[in-house]
Amino acid sequence: MKAPGFWHRPPGLTAALLSPLGAIYAAGTARRLRRGPALRLSVPVICVGNINAGGTGKTPTVIWLLQELAARGVAAHVVSRGYGGRLEGPVQVRERQHSAGDVGDEPLLLAAFAPTWVARSRAAGAEAAVGAGAQAIVLDDGFQNPALSKDMSIVVVDAVQGFGNGRVIPAGPLREPVATGLTRADAVLSIGPQRAQDAFVARWDGVMPTLPHLAGRLDPLQTGMDWAGLPVLAFAGIGNPEKFFATLNALGAQVLRAEALSDHQPLTEPLMTRLENEAALRGAQLVCTEKDAVRLPAAFRQKVLTVPVRLKIDDPALLYALLDRLFADVPKS
Repeated sequence: MKAPGFWHRPPGLTAALLSPLGAIYAAGTARRLRRGPALRLSVPVICVGNINAGGTGKTPTVIWLLQELAARGVAAHVVSRGYGGRLEGPVQVRERQHSAGDVGDEPLLLAAFAPTWVARSRAAGAEAAVGAGAQAIVLDDGFQNPALSKDMSIVVVDAVQGFGNGRVIPAGPLREPVATGLTRADAVLSIGPQRAQDAFVARWDGVMPTLPHLAGRLDPLQTGMDWAGLPVLAFAGIGNPEKFFATLNALGAQVLRAEALSDHQPLTEPLMTRLENEAALRGAQLVCTEKDAVRLPAAFRQKVLTVPVRLKIDDPALLYALLDRLFADVPKS
């Protein structure tokens, strides 16, 4: 589902009329959180979550953490709800055994970086991971889920969109009020270009004056592919497809057409056949994101190019310090 346009404009009449429903939604979130964490694990739990509904850059942040923890010699496992997958779990994701329809696209992507578990019950998934040898749990989402006690929480936000109009669903894009959510966070990570970062700080710095704020961006991974001048037909079923199309333009690709799909949209055979035929007529190469690629039908996996991106944090010292406290007894490798 595409976010309503008024979510990312200054509050107007529609937002005002829907604000009572937003207050009910926020009260429901607060009531759920007041139940308190049902389980404290014997290993650290790091939550990568958001306050906004939709995509903000959580998956690249999880990948960054997994790589950092691996460099420290920490065997981290990911626990995800497995949005879009049919399996309730707990089940460890196997890249050769499971499809995105089984476990969701994000867990299938993350399984390439660390052992990844899908479970409707995050507590049960985390316990299964610890039983399999996890020395740390990285929660992909779950900031508003009280099932597990969290040792560190990072709120990820798209610097371009910020916290939208500052209102709670359905009056705005928020799962809970910003100030309320940030009281449980250890850091805010905004992801986007410098101009957007400056605007984000100007708009929202007042609600996070004492909270560590990190700025980052998503850079294309250097794969040796020369995109300059390549005619492409791009498609993306992520939270903000326009970011992917902008990345292709920045790489110098000739984007003949860009098709924005809904987040997690199934890439069915008919859809891909239509895109393939159009690409052939235009003399273009099909291209998508890493997250889309794991949803491709088998017959199309060799036909579509991907543009992997990785998170670059401008000054990660604050995040290193938080990790140092959690893993003080683990020497860096």
